[in-house]
Amino acid sequence: MSKKSIKDIDIKGKHLLLRLDFNVPLDKDLNITDDNRIQKALDTINYVIESGGKLILMSHLGRPKGQVSLELSLRPVAKYLSNLLGREVKMMSDCIGDEVSKAVAKMAEGDVILLENLRFHKEETKNDLEFAKKLASLGDVFVNDAFGTCHRAHASTEGITHHLESVSGFLVQKEIEYFQGVLENPKKPFIFILGGAKVSDKIPVIENMMDKADSILIGGAMAYTFMKAKGIGIGSSRVEAEMFDTVTKIFAKASSSGVEILLPLDHVVTDDFEIALNVKITEALAIEEGWIGVDIGPKTIDLFCGKIGDAGTIVWNGPVGVFEEEKFATGSKALAEAIAASEAISVIGGGDTAAAVVKFSLADKMSHISTGGGASLEYLEGKVLPGIAALGDK
Repeated sequence: MSKKSIKDIDIKGKHLLLRLDFNVPLDKDLNITDDNRIQKALDTINYVIESGGKLILMSHLGRPKGQVSLELSLRPVAKYLSNLLGREVKMMSDCIGDEVSKAVAKMAEGDVILLENLRFHKEETKNDLEFAKKLASLGDVFVNDAFGTCHRAHASTEGITHHLESVSGFLVQKEIEYFQGVLENPKKPFIFILGGAKVSDKIPVIENMMDKADSILIGGAMAYTFMKAKGIGIGSSRVEAEMFDTVTKIFAKASSSGVEILLPLDHVVTDDFEIALNVKITEALAIEEGWIGVDIGPKTIDLFCGKIGDAGTIVWNGPVGVFEEEKFATGSKALAEAIAASEAISVIGGGDTAAAVVKFSLADKMSHISTGGGASLEYLEGKVLPGIAALGDK
């Protein structure tokens, strides 16, 4: 069943409580060093302003654990957003209380208020009923556009929905559409690319993809656990020995389900990750003793890019090498370029994968880049996300 979005309701003259993800990085002088999350929120913000709504913005920043912290105030965001919008974003000293209620009561159409960091109250993460009720009392409608927090049942994502009509903003709506499309009706062939460090983090995703994907391509440090479980030498590469039994079961399930699991054919390796003076490409599947895998090699790039070129749908979660280091970014960059050049629907998981695509200046070539690392992973696992489940159905 599809969820209501902000486009499905009349908002003129109404107070809209808009939950956003303004959890932005700040330097020591409290300047915003990356405004991507603020930029992503602008479509919904501008739509409300232009439609004559009265906009009350709320977000968390960092992990103050219920304590007021000057370093984690949202004041820098209010200032930054005021400049972007060309209008005042009035900053509150709290997110509930008399001052906030009075300011909200005086709002005219098109006015914008930003509440102070929700997590200055420990009740936020505890999904406290009274706290959620106090937040809800400020608005007529609740709009969730903070996908990165949708996997958490907090007062500002789930609790508040018990008191107000609740809809998605444009960002969350897009996330829902792409992930539901991938999970329910992917265009074939469906290629799932998995990377990153830990197999244990991705087991539920792999299991959920078994009856959906045609091919699962595995790179990154997690590939070495899969290789070792098959008896292939991995040198001094990172491994999760406790996952061998689980990986063996995954291979068996893939075989019986007709899903191909592709592992690297060769590797970029170094004998010292910190210094990385000696770097070479292996000639075979195995990695020699004393060497550490840090990227996929050219044969693997050809194999993976061939699969990408034929795909109808691609989901990529986790880089296939240590992409932060230029000399170990070749594999991830090659895959990103192949995805950008393909005609497939491409969904990029949040976190490091999104950062990699942005680093390679290919973000605008992807169908969708998720704004939530943990939330996108749980969506792909087939879990119910509380913040989305709580929104009104169409």
